[in-house]
Amino acid sequence: MSNQHTQTPAAREWSVRIFLSEHDGGTHAEARLDTGGTSLTGTGSARLSPADTDVPEIGDELAAGRALSSLAAVLLRTADADIEAVTGDSDWPPRDTAWA
Repeated sequence: MSNQHTQTPAAREWSVRIFLSEHDGGTHAEARLDTGGTSLTGTGSARLSPADTDVPEIGDELAAGRALSSLAAVLLRTADADIEAVTGDSDWPPRDTAWA
């Protein structure tokens, strides 16, 4: 029997908090990512059309979803910049990828 211990890779936890507010008939959201060493923010908004029924939850969902999408784009741009800083390759990512 082996006396070796298998070690589980260290887990990291990142937190995303979403802050919602309402201004002038619209909903604004900020999605804030905290990695423990970096903080990034994405924003999104939603506005009620005059012809629509007012369902605040829908505005919250749209604004939060848009803020998360914005945050994803910020995170990918940050990764691109980090890759370029490490490799010196300014052609990263390849232009035919979907995350540019």
